Amino acid sequence: MSKKTLTALYPGTFDPVTLGHLDIIKRAVKLVDHLVIGVATNDAKAPMFSLDERVAMLKSEAEKLAAGHATITVVPFDTLLVKFAAEVGASMIVRGLRAVSDFEYEFQMVAMNQRLNTEIETVFLMADPRHQAISSKLVKEIAILDGDITPFTTPAVAQALVKRCKEKH
Repeated sequence: MSKKTLTALYPGTFDPVTLGHLDIIKRAVKLVDHLVIGVATNDAKAPMFSLDERVAMLKSEAEKLAAGHATITVVPFDTLLVKFAAEVGASMIVRGLRAVSDFEYEFQMVAMNQRLNTEIETVFLMADPRHQAISSKLVKEIAILDGDITPFTTPAVAQALVKRCKEKH
């Protein structure tokens, strides 16, 4: 009898990827055999980085976190989340929770996703307390206002974000 490979999907906009995102990835790869990181197109969020740039950033930052654990694939997507999860063979969606306000939104999403596909479970990982306040939106705001973002991102992402802010302003 062959062992079934457990594949999970960790979706997000990742504009930019933060230490909070990387913490969830580092912990998720301990739970599954394969982690697909789905980089969403979300024009409503007015991303600072293009889809290709966000995918490249995640590949660079996340793949080294899988060593000795799971394999990781970083893939862009622009479809319904549960449809994409099924397409990549994920039986689980991994989501990070920072606060109660995250839970309320995620609770609604789980209910809708469950109605659309009962075969895909959602698993929540609580944010490490050191990363609970970090959000991509706040990191971008700090960078735009010329604040220090190094406590919230990796050096490479911080450098790319500072450069992008200078280009835009």
